[in-house]
Amino acid sequence: MTPIETFEPPAPSKVNYINAEYGLKSWLLTKDHKRIALLYLGSVTFFFFIGGIYAMMIRLELLTPQGDLLQSTTYNKVFTQHGIIMVFFFLIPSIPATLGNFLIPMMIGAKDLAFPRLNLLSWYIYILGGLVTIYALLAGGVDTGWTFYAPYSTTFSNSYVVAAGLGIFITGFSSILTGLNFIVTIHTMRAPGMTWFRLPLFIWSHYATSLVMILGTPVIAITILLLAFERLAHVGIFDPAIGGDPVLFQHLFWFYSHPAVYIMILPSMGVVSELIANFSRKNIFGYKFVAFSSLAIAVFGFLVWGHHLFVASQSVYAGMIFSFLSFAVAIPSAIKVFNWTATLYKSSIAYDTPMLYALGFIGLFTIGGMTGLFLAALALDVHLSDTYFVVAHFHYIMVGGTLMGYLGGLHYWWPKISGRMYPEGWGRFAALVIFVGFNLTFMPQFVAGFMGMPRRYHAYPPEFQVFNVLSTAGASILGFGMLIPAIYFVWSMRYGKHAEANPWHLPGLEWRTQSPPPTENFETTPLVTWEAYEFAPPEETKVVGRIRGEFERA
Repeated sequence: MTPIETFEPPAPSKVNYINAEYGLKSWLLTKDHKRIALLYLGSVTFFFFIGGIYAMMIRLELLTPQGDLLQSTTYNKVFTQHGIIMVFFFLIPSIPATLGNFLIPMMIGAKDLAFPRLNLLSWYIYILGGLVTIYALLAGGVDTGWTFYAPYSTTFSNSYVVAAGLGIFITGFSSILTGLNFIVTIHTMRAPGMTWFRLPLFIWSHYATSLVMILGTPVIAITILLLAFERLAHVGIFDPAIGGDPVLFQHLFWFYSHPAVYIMILPSMGVVSELIANFSRKNIFGYKFVAFSSLAIAVFGFLVWGHHLFVASQSVYAGMIFSFLSFAVAIPSAIKVFNWTATLYKSSIAYDTPMLYALGFIGLFTIGGMTGLFLAALALDVHLSDTYFVVAHFHYIMVGGTLMGYLGGLHYWWPKISGRMYPEGWGRFAALVIFVGFNLTFMPQFVAGFMGMPRRYHAYPPEFQVFNVLSTAGASILGFGMLIPAIYFVWSMRYGKHAEANPWHLPGLEWRTQSPPPTENFETTPLVTWEAYEFAPPEETKVVGRIRGEFERA
């Protein structure tokens, strides 16, 4: 192994992927995976703020119990459009399309993804799907809920269901192409010496995610086609009045949409694995268990969709099987949390901004996972189904999990992406504000939901107002916290301190090229002779500082 301390990073060059070419055309026609990642970064950020505006409207409406800000029909459209934008246009593509696109070739020692043109095409497809969906929202909106449940969506809704469904259908092809590109790249383009068990866990998680993308996304595409066909041709697929079965729609929808939760959370888990190992300066505990648990989650994710149908006339026997499988899928997730915790044990932790997001992820994801066990219990789910308990649960997974991992990864790799350092003090402050704001937003919703407050209503009994006031106050803090990184990331691109090639002093391949990287990532193909996360044993390491990994051999 080449020791980290003696590794000489390449001399910085004035030419990098950002300034190698100039002009709008060079960006819109680029085949460089790093530039495409930045195109995705700008796009998902735009959709995130659109979804955030809808979230703000929801919380303002629920501040008072009378429903005096929005009418019920408008409120139905607002929470539907919040869900559609956040799930399909932010959460699903956020980490794979940005960090995954940028880092996978560099982490395995490749010059680009296997299919650069398909990579660019996937972004254009994503934009096209987004534009069609935005048209649906501006033309009159959608009021079915983001799940499009039949027969309301197929027969009774007067909103732009087909247009919104078409936008999601188009965007699905972007996911399929991205997943295909990642799988082929990881299989065929690893550098010499980069064996499967030397791969960073970020790669393992994206490999598992890509399998779900390829196998699951066609199902939702077909489901949306059937929905549109029934709505336009009035055939009896989902409408019980003419021989259809509305529960069939739920089976088809959740067969994709529950695995889609793992499309959102698995990449975030990969980011957290990187952060925990690298900011504790310690080999990851149980590397193979963490790697294979990603694949186990991807497999089990396809077997638990029925827990969304516990109150939808599903047989008790089917419900018992799905309940058991829903408890079982928690095991590989629990393995990850245990192994991250064991890695932290007796390690030298650097509390930099990315690590704060990783620690926040562990706490929030654990709460989300544990409350998921409540919903996997047949009898308890009857009481909790369609209450704010469910809303709080999936936001702890999607926001507390996916978003915390996404922000942690952005901060961790920002020096590599931009070649600049962000202000560390502001970064830590923002992480703490986001953590506090998130818990204040969604923790009261567990209590309100357990007490029986139903979701999707614009008015509610006055006894629930105190919980909604707390949630709205928390959402204000959370929104403020989200603006802070957006501001200082933009600021850092011009005024931030120039980043060295390896600012965190880590062994990964992405840190063995200049910041920002050249167009082809490496001057020569690297030869990998070290294991993933190969740090000195703790007894051989003396800590001389806790910031930015200032370590030296004893």
